[in-house]
Amino acid sequence: MKTRFLAVAVICLAALSALWLSLVVATAQQGTTRGLARAPMGQTLPEDHQTITSALRVDLTRDFATLPLHKGSVRGETVWFVITDVSDASIARELGINHSPKLSNVPRGCPACSQTVRSSDPLLGKAPVEFEGKPDFSPTRTVVAGPRAFPPQSFTSGAIGEANYSPFVTVQGSGVVYNAPIVAVGEGPFDVTTHRNTHDRTLAIDTKKMTTDHLFVRGFSNGESILYLSFESSDAFTAVIERSTFVPALVDAPFANGGGQADSARASIFTFVNAKTGLGRKRTQGLTHALKDGFAGRDAAVANPEVLEAFRRGADVSNIFDVFPTNSRRADRREYSPLWDLQVGVYSNAALAQGLNGLKRDANRVRRLAARGLVTSPGGEPLGSANVLINCPALGFLSTAPRGPRTPVPGVQP
Repeated sequence: MKTRFLAVAVICLAALSALWLSLVVATAQQGTTRGLARAPMGQTLPEDHQTITSALRVDLTRDFATLPLHKGSVRGETVWFVITDVSDASIARELGINHSPKLSNVPRGCPACSQTVRSSDPLLGKAPVEFEGKPDFSPTRTVVAGPRAFPPQSFTSGAIGEANYSPFVTVQGSGVVYNAPIVAVGEGPFDVTTHRNTHDRTLAIDTKKMTTDHLFVRGFSNGESILYLSFESSDAFTAVIERSTFVPALVDAPFANGGGQADSARASIFTFVNAKTGLGRKRTQGLTHALKDGFAGRDAAVANPEVLEAFRRGADVSNIFDVFPTNSRRADRREYSPLWDLQVGVYSNAALAQGLNGLKRDANRVRRLAARGLVTSPGGEPLGSANVLINCPALGFLSTAPRGPRTPVPGVQP
């Protein structure tokens, strides 16, 4: 009798499990259509490891951050945006976002690098906001790897900003500069699979709870593992590989090689052309790696779990931040900017022969290699700005907070 009872119980439990699974799948499929898809709940980053403390949750299983969502408009059309950084320290504390003094330099000499928005409240996001411009998310992002992965055989930009769109905004009558990228347009339903009306890293949007799930990037700073967001780039190919919005006007933001310069809007970030490739324990970074190992031609979406799993294992570009908001020295913290001046490194033949093109975690290590001629810019020029700008706000750190210091090699351009 006991054996019979256990058998019945097992059958009932299996039936309930199957029903539960079918409901989860059906709900996920319906949610994807409506823009409400949610990645499976997994490991969560501790709140004290976040630099954007307003993030409701940072999921380490599917690599997304749940951010507060804000509503705005552009010429009568609804847009949805997030706020990640600001030039004012007190506002940064109030909103739970990154403080970046260098953002105040964004409009200097480059009117197209920022936009003025209208709102009844000078604190962005506290009242309806009217933007000057917005991104067009409708173009289809494509990329086909070349014979050696990089350079690509072909690519087409996905989202592209209108001529008067910039993620960097100032509320009319205020001198404070915010980083407020637009991540979706319209009233829905939201396409979070092929991203016809959402950012290419947007995994979910909930306009009732006013949240959005945004795929983050795993990278490095000061030798530590960090997490950062990616929203825009001034370069078409970089926008494609970063799955971000192409905003050409940002290229004129002041100024190239501005890392370490208080009057620049830029900080330095590093990537590589010919680093080793591979995931997991052998993970690496850079452009060839991202094209070869990162499902570069597939959409980032809950509906494509294999793509998200590849990112979790390090398939993204995994760039190196020069500084981080948690740095010990005040001068280094004030150097942080979400507007990064990309330096593209090429390992020399000597470096390749010595196997030095593995994973790098510290900008100072990259500079030391550059000082020895083992890393250069493309074409053999000294390592320096490629004049490619990417909007990548710091999100948090995995284990130990990056402390620095930022110590450029004397005589080497930071």
